[in-house]
Amino acid sequence: MTSPLDIALVGAGLIGRAHLERLDASADCRCSAICDPTEGAKALATERGTPWFASIADMLAAMKPDGAIIATPNALHVDGAIECLEAGVPVLVEKPLSDSVASARRLVVAQARTGIAVLAGHHRRHNPIVKAARKLVQKGGIGRLVAVTSLFLIRKPDDYFDVAWRRELGGGPVLINLIHDIDNLRFICGEIESVQAMTSNATRGFAVEDTAALVFRFTNGALGTATVSDVTPTPWSWELSSGENKAYPQRDGLCYLLAGSEGSLSVPALDRWHYEGRQGWWEPLLREQLAITPLEPLAEQIRHFCAVIRGTEPPITTAADAARTLAVIEAVAEASRQGRPVSVGEA
Repeated sequence: MTSPLDIALVGAGLIGRAHLERLDASADCRCSAICDPTEGAKALATERGTPWFASIADMLAAMKPDGAIIATPNALHVDGAIECLEAGVPVLVEKPLSDSVASARRLVVAQARTGIAVLAGHHRRHNPIVKAARKLVQKGGIGRLVAVTSLFLIRKPDDYFDVAWRRELGGGPVLINLIHDIDNLRFICGEIESVQAMTSNATRGFAVEDTAALVFRFTNGALGTATVSDVTPTPWSWELSSGENKAYPQRDGLCYLLAGSEGSLSVPALDRWHYEGRQGWWEPLLREQLAITPLEPLAEQIRHFCAVIRGTEPPITTAADAARTLAVIEAVAEASRQGRPVSVGEA
């Protein structure tokens, strides 16, 4: 039987502690160190009897874990990950990969130079719903992809905005929430080559947007739209419709509608609509629901990270892949500022 891998947790905040729960529950690995300079992290490590370090440098001077989870603030992701790679330690880097594409590219270069594995933490790719949608679309199960609709329509509570940065540019649903949907759409549907965007702050009046409307062009010729808002009570978002995060009360809503030349698919319901025989709007549409086996995505991500470390599976999301998702988000922001279509390659 293979011995459990030693995984260091770098950053013991909210998402770090979510990873810690999965490490503790995993048969593939164990938490061998907590690296975080805060007193709260030190107390957590002491309570658990886990070695604590104030910095990655201190940790690497004392031990070399089999892998490290980088769950620090976004701006610290790249430097921390590169420090681990230079020491030969594979990393799982929380999303977004960085706070800018330019910074993310430093990590892509470092990974290529060192040859040490990087797994980006876009955990929704591990959800069976997303995997099933990708498999159907990629194998031509709805024909040629024609159009895509993405919805993130949700109501954030008023006290969410008691934190000052959430009222300022960069703290809104485009940069904070849309990145998850962009990564899902890229994974399911293919690359996005250009975007158009309009934003509004008319409802709350903060400096940051509360609503956005976007248009995408995919490299495969499909067109897509995304409607984003955090001021409206609806069930139309991944958060409320997928049931992935139990903190959100699940409702019967939809977040993605994928339209193809031979059929269509709704997500997360995974209802495939198609004709049998003659096609046309007078003919009865048939519905079948794709069957999946439920799986907890963060736990599956830990299992996959261990397989990546052992070399038995390639990373489902590489550093370069995650940087591409970040590039789409930067293109959205630029398109909104300029009021014109922006190529993702220009971001």
